Amino acid sequence: MIDICVNLQNSQFGNDRSEILERAAQAGITGILVCSTDLDMVSANQTLCERAQEETSWPQLLTTAGVHPHDAQTWKETDSERLRKLSKHSLVSAIGECGLDFNRNFSEPKAQRRAFQAQIEVASETTLPLFVHDRDSQGEVLHWLSQPIWPPSIIVHCFTGSAEELDNYLNADCYIGITGWLCDEVRGRALRELARLIPDNRLMIETDGPFLRPHNAPENARLFPDTLAALKKYRRRNEPALLPFVLNQLAQLREQSPQELAQLCSANAQRLFGFDRSD
Repeated sequence: MIDICVNLQNSQFGNDRSEILERAAQAGITGILVCSTDLDMVSANQTLCERAQEETSWPQLLTTAGVHPHDAQTWKETDSERLRKLSKHSLVSAIGECGLDFNRNFSEPKAQRRAFQAQIEVASETTLPLFVHDRDSQGEVLHWLSQPIWPPSIIVHCFTGSAEELDNYLNADCYIGITGWLCDEVRGRALRELARLIPDNRLMIETDGPFLRPHNAPENARLFPDTLAALKKYRRRNEPALLPFVLNQLAQLREQSPQELAQLCSANAQRLFGFDRSD
């Protein structure tokens, strides 16, 4: 399995990052796309990816490079050139996480649009995939993606939108990332219906750790040491080793075997981001 979004620099992972990556490999995770949410984070992620090349007990790590809509207010005119330079690193596999988030507006919409448009342009110039965040944009994300400058490949990560939005993204040849939101029987009800409609060749899975812990994952799952499971602060934390719970729920809804689904999602991630192919 390949987890296409983990926020490994998040402070919730600060004390046991190595153990998290070891548990991921033990759970069958062969690759992880590490998410960057600002340009300062890219270098830290690159260093982590380089270390993974030496750590045989870790999955393969690749990283994104970009600015999240929450941090869009930090975007400067010179950041486009900075992003172009960062994107030349061999372990940078996508531009982003970028997009629009009008749910919480941590950055003003004007700043979000400016940063998003600039990153679309960089993705188009570098031919790297665009790693997109869309929350409550009411179709505006797709509007910006539909301009004459069009990235060669787009992944809409952590999709939780409507049937119309899914149709529009699929018609635009976007890939769709599914998280543990699917495992929430209340909030994920609509997504559980839509997940059946995503074509095999457009589907990927992700944890978005440490966020969105799957509701079907027990607090004291056997993959964790008793001492870790007992700590209250970890009971709501998500991590790559819990990706099988997303996979199994998605496989059940799509009436596919988990093995088949894991293979097709991994093949999509390998094709889009350049992960090594495993036999």
